[in-house]
Amino acid sequence: MFPLEDISAAISIGAKSALQDDRELAAVHAHIHRLDPSGRRFATVLRDTIDQLLNGENTGRYDWKALFKTEKTHAGTLVEINLQREFKFGDGINMDYRIENIDVDCKYSQQFGGWMIPPEAIGHLCLLIWADDSKSLWSAGLLRIRREWLNGGNNRDLKLTVKAEHRNRILWLWRDAELPENVLLHMNPGDRDLIFSHQSGQARLNELFRLVQRRRIGRNVVRTVAQQKDYMKRVRGNGGARSALRKEGILIMGDYASHQEIAAKLRIPVPAEGEFVSVRVVKVDPDDGSQPRVELDGETWKTAGPDDPHELGPLLPQHTASR
Repeated sequence: MFPLEDISAAISIGAKSALQDDRELAAVHAHIHRLDPSGRRFATVLRDTIDQLLNGENTGRYDWKALFKTEKTHAGTLVEINLQREFKFGDGINMDYRIENIDVDCKYSQQFGGWMIPPEAIGHLCLLIWADDSKSLWSAGLLRIRREWLNGGNNRDLKLTVKAEHRNRILWLWRDAELPENVLLHMNPGDRDLIFSHQSGQARLNELFRLVQRRRIGRNVVRTVAQQKDYMKRVRGNGGARSALRKEGILIMGDYASHQEIAAKLRIPVPAEGEFVSVRVVKVDPDDGSQPRVELDGETWKTAGPDDPHELGPLLPQHTASR
């Protein structure tokens, strides 16, 4: 993500002009960037909102295409609500939010450029948001709405869309940023079918962590695969996936600092908050410095290759409420 002082190099001429000429636009832009300099919080809200709509724990769904039309229509409202909860935006007077004492409307579309702008938003600032789970990308930007920049509305409520030739006027907060991956959507279809072929939630989770290694797995993926209220119990030791897969040398690391340190030492993706990463390990000579390694259970371990034998893995550090 680009720092504010370098923003002029990352935006179009039209948006740069708006930033210089529109004090309210500049104030709202700066305020949101102060709240979320990296965009991580914004991306998490979008990931959680999509997962909320999919409701995988109860439906087993993992693909936006599986949603009903009415659910897709509701997505914009949920994005608006969840962003307001996360960032504590005030209620707007005429628009959705009040940011820096300025009214700002919020519009979301799963199709880039598909934002539906109501006539009453003309003259106001709009926060335009796009996310595509199939591409694992999202964008968010600000635009002062002008009637001449909009396509005519043919639908009954007269909502309008931004003309393609004027989208370069959008002042992007984040453009084509990484959306936390929907692992079930992007994994090998054959592996996915194998996971869901198991009857029990525990067996499905074991297969998930066995097949999807060295990739961040979000908590919603675990919920969707387990389809049980006590899904976290199915990951833990004492009978969960950690216990079952330890016999195959597979570690399942959560978001504890000690687990993150192990992942970093093995040079595999480090699980962030609410995420897990699994990996198979084997013992290695402590004097062999050619591979990333970690000390666990009094032994030295490295990530296993396809030709390495399966062996009992080490125990991960214990925690009061192990994930």
